[in-house]
Amino acid sequence: MATSDMVTAQAGKTWLGHPRGLFLLFFAEMWERFSYYGMRAILIFYLTKHFLFGEDRAYLLYGAYTSLVYITPVIGGYLADRFLGPRKAVMAGGIFIAIGHFLIAITEGPGGQQPFYLNGFYLALASIIVGTGFLKANISVLVGELYPRDDHRRDPAFSIFYMGINMGGMLGPIVCGLLGELWGWSWGFGAAGVGMLLGLVMFVWLRPWLLGKGEPPAPQQLRQRTAAGLTQEWTIYVGAALGVVAIWLVIRYAELLGYALLGFSALTVIYILWHTLGTLGRVDRDRMFAALFLIALNPLFWGLFEQTGSSLNIFTDRNVDRVMLGWEVPASLFQSVNSVFIILLAPLFAWLWTILDQRRLEPSSPAKFGIGLILCGAGFLILVAGAAMAGENLTPVLFVFLIYLFHTMAELCFSPVGLSAMTRLSVSSMVGLVMGTWFLAMAAGNFIAGLIARATGSGESGDVTQVLDVYTKIGWFAVIVGGVVLLLSPFVTRMMHLDSISSNGEDQA
Repeated sequence: MATSDMVTAQAGKTWLGHPRGLFLLFFAEMWERFSYYGMRAILIFYLTKHFLFGEDRAYLLYGAYTSLVYITPVIGGYLADRFLGPRKAVMAGGIFIAIGHFLIAITEGPGGQQPFYLNGFYLALASIIVGTGFLKANISVLVGELYPRDDHRRDPAFSIFYMGINMGGMLGPIVCGLLGELWGWSWGFGAAGVGMLLGLVMFVWLRPWLLGKGEPPAPQQLRQRTAAGLTQEWTIYVGAALGVVAIWLVIRYAELLGYALLGFSALTVIYILWHTLGTLGRVDRDRMFAALFLIALNPLFWGLFEQTGSSLNIFTDRNVDRVMLGWEVPASLFQSVNSVFIILLAPLFAWLWTILDQRRLEPSSPAKFGIGLILCGAGFLILVAGAAMAGENLTPVLFVFLIYLFHTMAELCFSPVGLSAMTRLSVSSMVGLVMGTWFLAMAAGNFIAGLIARATGSGESGDVTQVLDVYTKIGWFAVIVGGVVLLLSPFVTRMMHLDSISSNGEDQA
C-alpha cells in the first residue's frame, strides 16, 4: 500500500476520541522516560556511593547533567525545524540514549574515581545528553501536530501524553532502583537501556499511526551531498557524534558549564525577541511575549521541583523513617511516587479542565502556572512542618508522600499546560525552537536546583537544620511569586489572543 493510502486509512481511526498517533507517542515516550527516570533515581547514589564523590561535587554534576538534557533540545528543535523533521530526530535521539545507558552499565568498574571508568561514565552521560536533545522537544511537537491549534482536545491530549511520561517515570525507579541498589549498579543502568530500545521498536513499528506528521520539511534537500561527501542527513548525525565527544570533555566542569548555560539561555531569548520584533505582526508578537512570560517562570519552578532527585533524595535516604510493613524501602524507589500520583491525578485534571472549559470557568494557562507555584511552595512547607514535629527522630514517611502529592498537583498545573501553550502560541516557523527554549529554561532550572541542593549542606551528621532552613525559604518564596503570577494572569491571557486562533493556525478575520 502506498504511503498516502496508508495515511488515509489511518486518519479516521481514533481511540477515546483522540488520534491513535497520540497513543503511539504515549508508549514511545513512556519507555524513554522509563530509561531517564530509572537512571536518574540511582544517579546521585551512584556518584556518592560508587564513585565516592562529596555531596557538593555530586550535586553540581547531577545538576550539570540534568541541565544539559534540557538545553540540547534547543539545538535538536532547530535541526528538526530546518532539516530532519521531528520523526527522524526522535529516532536518532533514541539510538544515542540507548547507547549511553548501555555504556554506563559496561563501564561500572570497581568503586572509587579510577580515570578509565570515570571517563567511560562521562562519555555515557554525553551520549544520553545528545540523544535527549534530539528526542525530547520533538516528540512533544509531534503531539501538537496531531491537533489543529484551536482544538479543545489539545490540553487533555497533553495530559494523556503526560500520563505516558509518568508511567515510565513510575516503573523506571522501581525496576532500575531495585536492580541498582540491591543487585548492582550495572543492572540498573542496563535496564534503563532496554527500556529505551523498547520505545524505539514501538516507534518504528507503529509509524503509520502518525498520519504522515513530523516528516522532513524538504526531503530532497536532506539527501543532498555536503562538502564532507555525506548527505545532509548523515552530516547532522556525524556532527551529533562529535557533540558527544565535546560534551564528554566539558561535563566534568559542572559549575563553569552551568554559568555558560545561563549565557546561552540569554542569547537564545535575545534571538527570539529579535525575530519576534523584526518579523511578526502584532497578534503573533503578543503571543510570543506571552510564551516568553511562561518560559520565564520555568527556571523557578524546576529549580524547586528538581530537588527530588538530589537533596530530597539524600534527605529521604538519611533522615526519613522508610520502614514500611517491616521492610526498609530503598530511597531510590521514592522517585516513583511522583509518577504514581501523576497517573492517578492526570485523568482527574484532564476531566476537570474539560468540565471547567464547558462552563467557561477554566483557569487560564498563566493562572494555572500561579497555582502550580503556590502548590510547589506549600509542599516544602509541609515537609518542614513534619520534620519539626518529629524533633530529633526520623521524619515520618507520610510527609515525603505529602510533598510529592503537592508537587504532583503543581506539576499538572505547570508542565502539560506549558507544553500545550508552547505549541499553540509559537508561529509555525519557530515551533521547534520555542519548544526547545521551553526545555532550555528547564535546563536553567536544573542548574539552579543544583545550587539550591548545594546550599542545603551536608546531612551526613544527621543535623538537617540547614536543609530545613533552605526548604522553608524556597517554600515561602514560591508561594509569594505564585500569588503575583495569579494577579498578572488576566493581562497575560489577553496577550495570547486565543479567541482569534483558527483551526489552520491563521488569525481569524
